[in-house]
Amino acid sequence: MATARKAPAKKATKTAPRKATSSQPRLAQSSREIQAFGTVVQLPIGLSYDARMYSCERLNLILADTQILYALYKKYHWLMRGPTFYQLHLLLDKHAGEQLELIDLVAERIQTLGGVAVGDPRHAAELTRVPRPPDGVEEVPAMLSRLIEAHESILEDAHDAAAKVEGQGDDGTNDLLVSSLIRTGELQVWFLSAHLVDTPTTIVK
Repeated sequence: MATARKAPAKKATKTAPRKATSSQPRLAQSSREIQAFGTVVQLPIGLSYDARMYSCERLNLILADTQILYALYKKYHWLMRGPTFYQLHLLLDKHAGEQLELIDLVAERIQTLGGVAVGDPRHAAELTRVPRPPDGVEEVPAMLSRLIEAHESILEDAHDAAAKVEGQGDDGTNDLLVSSLIRTGELQVWFLSAHLVDTPTTIVK
């Protein structure tokens, strides 16, 4: 009667010792720069290198100015004075929130094109064309006028950039500039300008 064969014994395999785990963060890390500001990487989005480079250059200047405009809105929101303090305090904070949304949209568009968005406020301050205001408090009409002038500078640049990038086939950047940045900016200028109209505060009988 045949006897059943025993299965060959498996050879013992050596396993690498498990690395000890630790919850200690690895701090003070550093890295070389893996993409320089002012460059674009290749992305398959149907736009040429030159078109994407040009759009990123224009958008980064607008982004820097918009970051400074946002900071001015927050500053004047805090420093507001006078009988219309409450209304302007709320309005400027609302406008600041809308500018913050635009900052994110513009920065993400730059990244979508393969570029590097300006993010450090110190870098934005080096690029901006918006004049620096006094560090202290100005009168309310002067603060509002500074906001309007900053808006106008950004809007002029945005109109020019929108036309140029459309000519290069960058419909996405054109749409962002026209549908979001320009329309939001124009509406905010209207609201601010209404507060500079010299109207009587009492009814004359």
